[in-house]
Amino acid sequence: MITKFFKDRSEAGRFLAQKLVQYENDPNVVVLALPRGGVPVAYQVARALKAPLDVFVVRKLGLPGNEEYGMGAIASGGIRVLNEEVVSYLHIPAEVVDEITAEEFTELERRERLYRGSRAPVDITERTVIIVDDGLATGSTMRAAVKALRKKNPKKIVVAVPVGEREICDSFKKEVDTIAVCAITPEPFTAVGLWYRNFSQTTDAEVQQLLRKAQETRAAA
Repeated sequence: MITKFFKDRSEAGRFLAQKLVQYENDPNVVVLALPRGGVPVAYQVARALKAPLDVFVVRKLGLPGNEEYGMGAIASGGIRVLNEEVVSYLHIPAEVVDEITAEEFTELERRERLYRGSRAPVDITERTVIIVDDGLATGSTMRAAVKALRKKNPKKIVVAVPVGEREICDSFKKEVDTIAVCAITPEPFTAVGLWYRNFSQTTDAEVQQLLRKAQETRAAA
């Protein structure tokens, strides 16, 4: 029987922040959250490290008829990362992949407008970027985020999650410019949600509220 490790995403964020203390009070650090589930986690991390918080929107490309299973992901900046093995094994036509990609880019743009409004993204040039999600399973969403972030010339990228599949976490550690911090890597892993007692979906309103709260806290500091 699996023991739930975290009460919710906020508790997971506080736990993860303890693994990132070396970045506390560093003016060169920025925390980016993968919405929506990564935002409550990243909010706690940014708060503990006293770092700015922003979102980096990434969308999973779900399989036709089974949207929960990802065949890849897209990210801001027109980046697409495909799991070529899955696409090839299931003989998914290129035009179907392109159609799903176009639909998800429309949703990605909608979310960016919703979450950020007219505010420009945080400049990450030559900065240490801590990219946070609520967990790491297949890694396709996070890999799309990392690939897109590299195009923005950060000094360093830190992939940080409260819980992750060990092999996937290790795969990020092998990349030249990327550090991976997975607070726990239970085996067998199975799924991210199994390690949370409350894994209810984060709403757009919650994302907006946490981003606004983070801004207000920074402004008052």
